[in-house]
Amino acid sequence: MSASSPRPGRLAIGIVGAGRVGAVVGAALLRAGHRIVGASGVSEETLSRIDALLEGVPRLDVEEVVGAAELVFLTVPDDAIAEVAAGLAALDVWRPGQIVIHCSGRHGLAALEAAAAKGAIPMAIHPAMTFTGTSLDLDRMIGATFAVTAPGAFLPIAQALVVEMGGEPLALEDAARPLYHAALVHGGNHVVTLVTQAAALLAAAGVEEPGRVLLPLVHASVDGALADAAGAVATLTGPVVRGDAGTVAAHVAALEHRPEALHAYRAMALATADLALSGGRIGPVQYADLIIALGKD
Repeated sequence: MSASSPRPGRLAIGIVGAGRVGAVVGAALLRAGHRIVGASGVSEETLSRIDALLEGVPRLDVEEVVGAAELVFLTVPDDAIAEVAAGLAALDVWRPGQIVIHCSGRHGLAALEAAAAKGAIPMAIHPAMTFTGTSLDLDRMIGATFAVTAPGAFLPIAQALVVEMGGEPLALEDAARPLYHAALVHGGNHVVTLVTQAAALLAAAGVEEPGRVLLPLVHASVDGALADAAGAVATLTGPVVRGDAGTVAAHVAALEHRPEALHAYRAMALATADLALSGGRIGPVQYADLIIALGKD
């Protein structure tokens, strides 16, 4: 990829923090014809990523990136966004009309308040996907959902940037971002945690290839739930939705010396019981028996 020959009307974009997300976002916009005027990074990994994904883009100090750009992606760790924005404001680097975007799922526009106070236009664009920090992510962005939050008059700009990267923009209210992000983490990261714990339990039970045993079961469960997320309770199987309190009690006993797995099992079994009750899969008496079988956490 090359930073040269931008199409007319393209923006001068700077990347502050060219990590896995920042470098890929920059590469996607470079591919769309925008001009990447500079990228900042400190670690060898980050500098290598700039060379690999942002060919021809100069490595600049943070202040130089912001000074040269019309639009700045502030792709630093979530907890550092407000601090970096405020630090740059103290240096009087932000300019009126300059666009500044972070890619945090949790944070809204308040994280960029210091930049906005200097006249910059704040936006939050979060791609709902995982990143490897390689060119593979560019194809994975196609059709991915990006949660977009921006001041009303500027929302179309944020949405257009997402479309140019190949994504599908989802307009999200500022106050809804923490709940949105919690849902993604719960549905994405925690699935990995559960599968990892299940695989470890199978290994402890003497199963040599836990992944092969879990693969069809997990795929069928996730595919069924995603096919009709609103009515996913109908796809639930297992002892909880059968009201089989005896089996649940046996599971609790088997996990007694594995506290991490037991804690997760109890929490998820209780949540499943709540779903089964509200969805009419079990009745109040069965629910009460299950609660007793689960015991105290």
